[in-house]
Amino acid sequence: MPQTPLRIGLIGAGLISNLHLPHLLTLGADVYVYSEVGAAEIVAQHGGTVVDSLDELLDKVDYVDVATPTYTHFELVKRALDAGKDVISEKPLTRTDEEAATLGDLAAAKGRKLYPAHVVRFFPEYVKLYEAVKAGLLGDLAVLRFSRSGAFPTRTPWFADRALSGGIIMDQMIHDLDIARWVAGEVTRVSAVSSRAGDTEHPVEAAHVLLTHASGAISHVAGLWGPAHLQFTTEYSVTGTLGSLEHSSAAQRNYIADLKAPTTGGELVPDVDPAEDPYFVELREFVNSFAGGDTPRVTAEDGAIAVRIATAALESLETGQPVDLEPAGRKHP
Repeated sequence: MPQTPLRIGLIGAGLISNLHLPHLLTLGADVYVYSEVGAAEIVAQHGGTVVDSLDELLDKVDYVDVATPTYTHFELVKRALDAGKDVISEKPLTRTDEEAATLGDLAAAKGRKLYPAHVVRFFPEYVKLYEAVKAGLLGDLAVLRFSRSGAFPTRTPWFADRALSGGIIMDQMIHDLDIARWVAGEVTRVSAVSSRAGDTEHPVEAAHVLLTHASGAISHVAGLWGPAHLQFTTEYSVTGTLGSLEHSSAAQRNYIADLKAPTTGGELVPDVDPAEDPYFVELREFVNSFAGGDTPRVTAEDGAIAVRIATAALESLETGQPVDLEPAGRKHP
């Protein structure tokens, strides 16, 4: 018998949808697209089928991919879970802790899978770091530094509204907050500072978040939304008792390693093909899990904890004080 194609509903037609749709089609899916604006254009460019309403989309598909603004995630993911669909949600999973917990509980009650699209876990630079740490090549971690810079997102005004997006910390820096926990373990304390300069036409925003891990390691995460011409760059520097590993997307050499050689021989760090698109790898891993395969490297719990860490950083901005978390990512009662 011929295999029934995947039927996936893509909600949204913005930048992330343009990154997801071609890969969903490559995976052999029949993709139905719903968006209040831009659905016809994205389908004309990449393929798929436009539907006229969310109800129509939910009637036609088995799985849903939510790629819409942050403040819409909760209601859309909830609708999909209530309709009995497995769901991919663009990061952050939700805008608030309470919303993330509600969706996690709902997915469990419905027996559905819910995966947040923390795509940086699928980028080769960060996979190399994770595997090097897990292999013990850096020893016990001491200090981790992450930075991420890009142009201020002036074309999409909701990004700059902290109530809607969570600002630079919840939108941009949540990638590195998640990676810091993925690499160094649970976070017990969060503190943050931020600054804003310029005007509505030329805004600049920066933030620094300090994480204390249960292991005693310290992570410093920096983010910058800068002028329109600013090139997007990422960097990290991670040091442990046996060595260090650095990455800079702006440097001529992408990696600088000072690591203790493994006693068992073999590769210093895993050989990950940088030509394989991380968005494709991410979506393939999620879809395989929907079909009964292995649990992917990022789960609904990971997404909820990332939201909690980012929320704690926002609380620290407001109070000027550090915020203590339980090791599992929840705030002390």
